Amino acid sequence: MEEKDRQSLKELWALFLDDGLNQIIFSSPVNSSGLTKARVRPLYLKGSLVFQLEEFTERQAFHKNLSREEGAALFTALLEQDFCRCELWSEKGWGQALVSKKGKVTVKTKMGGKENAAREAAKDLAGQWKEGLKRQERLSHNRKKAYVLEEGRPVPFLVDLGVMTGEGKIVSSRYDKFRQINRFLEFIQDILPQLSKDKENTIIDFGCGKSYLTFAMYHYLHILKGYPVKIIGLDLKEEVISRCNALKEKYGFSHLTFCHGDIASYGGVSQVDMVVTLHACDTATDYALAKAVGWGAKVILSVPCCQHEWNGQMENRLMEPILKYGLLKERLAALYTDGIRAELLEHMGYRAQVLEFIDMEHTPKNILIRAVKQGKPRENWEEIRAILDFWNVEPALAKLLL
Repeated sequence: MEEKDRQSLKELWALFLDDGLNQIIFSSPVNSSGLTKARVRPLYLKGSLVFQLEEFTERQAFHKNLSREEGAALFTALLEQDFCRCELWSEKGWGQALVSKKGKVTVKTKMGGKENAAREAAKDLAGQWKEGLKRQERLSHNRKKAYVLEEGRPVPFLVDLGVMTGEGKIVSSRYDKFRQINRFLEFIQDILPQLSKDKENTIIDFGCGKSYLTFAMYHYLHILKGYPVKIIGLDLKEEVISRCNALKEKYGFSHLTFCHGDIASYGGVSQVDMVVTLHACDTATDYALAKAVGWGAKVILSVPCCQHEWNGQMENRLMEPILKYGLLKERLAALYTDGIRAELLEHMGYRAQVLEFIDMEHTPKNILIRAVKQGKPRENWEEIRAILDFWNVEPALAKLLL
């Protein structure tokens, strides 16, 4: 590539590399075994404008954050070595650079014209400041989140449950619930490979309550993804169960049933593929987990609540300086309760993870235990027993499982 061609590219980058850029696409690769495509977009990181370069091969993607000067140099190198074409889109207009087989560069631009120039000239200092804030918001990593259930698309059960308006707008006071529902569905997305598309999957939601998440699970798995499912919601409140059954009839959710009953004594099925238990209080979570293990459930999703059992039993003279503070003891008890639950599930042949369900600012009960059956039990009972002896505790789940 001759120096005059490099100068043409330098002028192109100078014109487009600012926070008005939308994106740059590099295409027409020179070498079939190298990069297949590259893309550039602007970002604000820690208050500074950078240009994020994504380079793609057949199997991988690589990311780099570049300053304006670094970007200009590297983008020229990409057209010298890897690509024959690039296109640029900006608030200012459009640009293109083509490189011939002999290395000659042809640059074309089409800018916004008089109307755009007049608008820019009319801005006062305050207007420029506001525009800069809008651009920074648009360019930041904190972009509008892509939810599993999209805003703007009304979902009937969310409208009836007061989360959405009839136009699909999220009711401002229920936005936390909307985020919680979508976060839960993200966990469902992760375990889809464990469910079958060829036979009916039986799923039980213990302590379903008003069933926001039960309806969401049915809508996502059966309506959106086409999985054959039989979902059962169980709760102790008869009036809640009656309302949920009325709603499921209204929506025509024929493979969804709500039953009045207790977790510990429920025996309506002999085999279950997935068990969900959200905010089942204290040892009710343990009974649900034990039921799931007994059924050989492939997947368990559990958000524990009100972990009182350990708090009432914990004793250790060495730890008394800590345990005498009620708040610290309560938090220790909750953490050990859920940690041992996960370890016991590992002992029974599950791969367990302890994950954040929703941000702490929305609820302190934000831990989710996700367990996927892997068949091979983990030989960790001696370690579990040592922890139980240290705290002088005999938890319900250990008694139920072992």
